[in-house]
Amino acid sequence: MAGYGLRILGRVLVLLILIAALAGGGLVWFDYLNIIDAKAVLAPFSRLLGLEPRSQGGGDEDELLSLDAERLAIRLEAQELRSMELDKREADILTRQGEIEQMAGELEERQKALDERENSINAQVQDADNKRKNVEQYARYLTGMPPERAVGIITAMNDQDAIDVLRMTETIAQAEGTTSIVAYWLSLMPPERAAELQRKMTGRPSGLN
Repeated sequence: MAGYGLRILGRVLVLLILIAALAGGGLVWFDYLNIIDAKAVLAPFSRLLGLEPRSQGGGDEDELLSLDAERLAIRLEAQELRSMELDKREADILTRQGEIEQMAGELEERQKALDERENSINAQVQDADNKRKNVEQYARYLTGMPPERAVGIITAMNDQDAIDVLRMTETIAQAEGTTSIVAYWLSLMPPERAAELQRKMTGRPSGLN
């Protein structure tokens, strides 16, 4: 009878050990799956048995992580400020470049206008020189032909052209030291025409100037 009781007691102990093993394995598995915190579950039993859980030094590690995070935040802020400064410099450079390009365009337009004005003045001077040469050539041509024929041609001219030819004829005579034929031409013209040309010659500037 005593042997039978011992066998039962042995079976009970084996079952208790098996249950404890299964419970411990399940606790470890659930802790691995983050379903429960094994340390928190076992903490009351540890304190009941007078065993304090050993400190893992987590405070120091958290402090180091906090310092690293702070350093990282400072670096990120410095980089952001640097990026903002570079963006501002780039914007200033682009603005200045636009102003310089605008000034260059204005200078180019002014230079173009000056060139056009210079070309226009040169063309006018060239025209005046050509006209003066043509009038001089025409005056010499008229001086070399019979006076009556020359007077007929001068009389048919408009007032300004006739005045230019008469003045050029006098200028040539003065330059060459000869007697001007202008007075003789005027004497051969109709009196009204001669008087009109003489009046305008004294009051109108030369069209060759």
